[in-house]
Amino acid sequence: MKRWLRSGSKKEPCEWCEPPGHGKYVMSGIIGRKLGMTQIFLEDGTICPVTVVEAGLCTVIQVKTQEKDGYEAIQLGFDPIPENKLNRPQRGHCRKAGEGFFRIIKEFRVDNAANYQPGQQIRLEIFQVGDRVKVTGISKGRGFAGVVKRHGFHGGPATHGSMFHRAPGSIGASAYPSRVFKGQKMPGHMGNQRVTVSGVQVMEIREDQGVLVLKGAIPGSKNSIVAIHQIKFSAQADEQA
Repeated sequence: MKRWLRSGSKKEPCEWCEPPGHGKYVMSGIIGRKLGMTQIFLEDGTICPVTVVEAGLCTVIQVKTQEKDGYEAIQLGFDPIPENKLNRPQRGHCRKAGEGFFRIIKEFRVDNAANYQPGQQIRLEIFQVGDRVKVTGISKGRGFAGVVKRHGFHGGPATHGSMFHRAPGSIGASAYPSRVFKGQKMPGHMGNQRVTVSGVQVMEIREDQGVLVLKGAIPGSKNSIVAIHQIKFSAQADEQA
């Protein structure tokens, strides 16, 4: 069963969110900045690769309700900046919350928006060590790549005189259908796309440093912005299951 679906509704919140009307999960999250990767030692002495994410504090900018907006969600602000760094519409939007101005504003679906107020602070305390989260970010851009790197084609013989090394090969017939099928794997731009990784485990929470330590790799380069979703099954989903 597909748990995450895209919606064509005009009231779809944003690319970082679960589509409205899905009703399967109680969902909240936080915005963070990927600092890089390192490794930690577990209790049994094994080495575990981890990603360090700066995600100390987010501010609620706007609360969206079912009655007014058609879905329940909150907008969070991250990375405070001076007022003159924003244009007039952005300044007016942040000024309503009265908690400063932010470079990054993202929207998260929640089960009950009435539990949040503009200006409220969202901290790392919403997570616990061992939680499984969903991380969304923009993958590293690889530029124009060939089929071997982009799609994993094996290529031809590497020996001298082969005349066929890393070329894509045939892309279709000439007489019929006299065209290239849509979706044909060919060279092109690689990376720089929105990627979501589910089931990432929270290894450490350092609230004093505002740092979240996640197991393994997550999308994005150093200093890139990621959205970390905390997913819980709602009572309605448990009944349907």
